[in-house]
Amino acid sequence: MRAGKFNNKVVIVTGAASGIGAAIARKFADDGAKIGLIDMDEHGVHSEALKMADQGVEALGINCDVAREGDCKKAIGKIIKRFGGIDVLVNNAGITQRSSFVETQTEVYRKVMDVNFFGSLYCTKAAIQSLIERKGAIIVIESLAGITPLLGRTGYCASKHALHGLFSSLRSEIRDTGVHIMLVCPGFVETNLQSRALDGNGRVTTHPQSVVGTPTTAERVAKSVFQGIVKKKYLMVLTPVGKLTYWISRFAPVLYERIMARQLESELKR
Repeated sequence: MRAGKFNNKVVIVTGAASGIGAAIARKFADDGAKIGLIDMDEHGVHSEALKMADQGVEALGINCDVAREGDCKKAIGKIIKRFGGIDVLVNNAGITQRSSFVETQTEVYRKVMDVNFFGSLYCTKAAIQSLIERKGAIIVIESLAGITPLLGRTGYCASKHALHGLFSSLRSEIRDTGVHIMLVCPGFVETNLQSRALDGNGRVTTHPQSVVGTPTTAERVAKSVFQGIVKKKYLMVLTPVGKLTYWISRFAPVLYERIMARQLESELKR
């Protein structure tokens, strides 16, 4: 572990028990940060915290369902009490959904929004005063689904578009406080998120996932996130395929939708 830009800074990461969240937490820990890990996987989040503690990192793992505002307030409060404040909040916790709109129950949309959108909202509300006091930063792990359409993922896209609207607007409101907000849009990433994707009936889907290009790794995403926040970037679209997708969708939206629908058409075949 080395003492870097974030040495002794307090970094909170939601969805930190595995995947992108765990990789981001480790990246900041390697730079000397104190880490607050939040996840509804109680065993996983405490295991990650213990691994960090064994490596000399000051880490606190908290079991928390981000879809519950009370849980978020308690979790953020415990971390502030333990470390004295918050310098970086990484809103990463999320779930996904793969099913056609016609076959998806409205309860599935609500569940996805509760975790992806309201979870980030609740944690940010709980942390905002400390972030303002310390002129900190908010990192939102959004998705290409937050800036482009994706076939068979209407619920997931809706939640990520909502995140984009919330945090790009919040950036304008609190810019003068010194708090920086960075939105990160990964494409397809190799994590266990997809193994828990919801089907239209609310249960975990058994339908195979379609991908475009070669999925990147959580560690590469974490490295990009760390480099981006050091440079205080506003929006990061990751991977060459992701960048190409973004620009095609901006300048030729109809063409993009046709290409995307062809690439992901198997999502709607049962």
